[in-house]
Amino acid sequence: MTPERPPGADAIPKAGNLDVAALVEPSAPPAESSVQLYAALDLGTNSCRMLIAQPRGSQFQVLDSFSKTVQLGAGLEASGKLSRASMARTIQALRICQKKIEKHNVTRMRLVATEACRRARNAREFIRQVRRETGLSLEVIQPEEEARLAVISCAPLVSTRTEQLLVVDIGGGSTELVWIGLSAVPPEDRPRAIMRLHSGFVQTGDAPSARVVDWISVPLGVATLKDQFADVDDDGARFALMSWFFEENLSSFSPYNAENPREGFQIIGTSGTITTVAASFLGLRRYDRAKVDGLLMTSDQIDHVIRDFLVLGPEGRRTDPRIGRDRHSLIMSGAAILQALMRIWPTDRLSVADRGLREGLLYAQMSADGVLEDGPYE
Repeated sequence: MTPERPPGADAIPKAGNLDVAALVEPSAPPAESSVQLYAALDLGTNSCRMLIAQPRGSQFQVLDSFSKTVQLGAGLEASGKLSRASMARTIQALRICQKKIEKHNVTRMRLVATEACRRARNAREFIRQVRRETGLSLEVIQPEEEARLAVISCAPLVSTRTEQLLVVDIGGGSTELVWIGLSAVPPEDRPRAIMRLHSGFVQTGDAPSARVVDWISVPLGVATLKDQFADVDDDGARFALMSWFFEENLSSFSPYNAENPREGFQIIGTSGTITTVAASFLGLRRYDRAKVDGLLMTSDQIDHVIRDFLVLGPEGRRTDPRIGRDRHSLIMSGAAILQALMRIWPTDRLSVADRGLREGLLYAQMSADGVLEDGPYE
């Protein structure tokens, strides 16, 4: 139940001792008029992203997409409100999404907003304005659903050897972590067991299922963590403080204090930060999802990239093509979160996922509608 990599595309299907499937959505031909199309929109603290796709066998194919940095949460940490400028930028992006939905005649969709709209005092006013000016109905989802959708989007990257799984989704306004036990699930069924979480973290039935040990939504993402330490001038000191502060906020997450074996443990990380670190490690001057999604990186490789970012300094990061102008101001807060996670969990490897909330929304809608075949899990 996952998009397949096009034949001949670069891939890293296996790395180390993990059977990691590095899978991406192939480009699709125009949809047949009789095929139901689905849209998934993720409006976060920093970006607005949308996919339009059609079910295809046990997978889906993407027909159209949109991604724009809108900085909806700019200034939210200080004021508690969405600013007029950030709302205007976001509505402009949402108009483009509305035109794409209309162009493809999409009627089945979920359009969700996350941490910025959960926290802003004027979020309801903003959502009403979006509906009035674009015709789109945004739904503010709670942290548990955001975490669950991120988890099921990563199901294709779960190794059959994984017994303990940590899925990390670093967003603009929050970071979701979900700890899942898979030891009771037959190895060949472990990726599919993750997909079955689309119906909820608590599973019913007699079949062995993935067990959610614990989950947490930390109200610190790349934008909100950066804002917390905006008054620290020294680049290196600011990075160290951000990493320490994020770790402090994990103290209530029960697996943090537990003894967990390295054998059979896997971390999957999904976020723009993690894919940027991966692309920088690969030396990509032009981003290539086929090379990044499913890549396995060691802690040493991640640390090396982060040290390079620190050596570059703010101006060097701003002009570095591997980072990009949209992400340069946020990459170090994201890197601080990533380094803290790799420091405290019992593994020295991370599976990189270029997938997240949008893919999870699509899988959940299609699974609920029964339009995905229960075929072999490639």
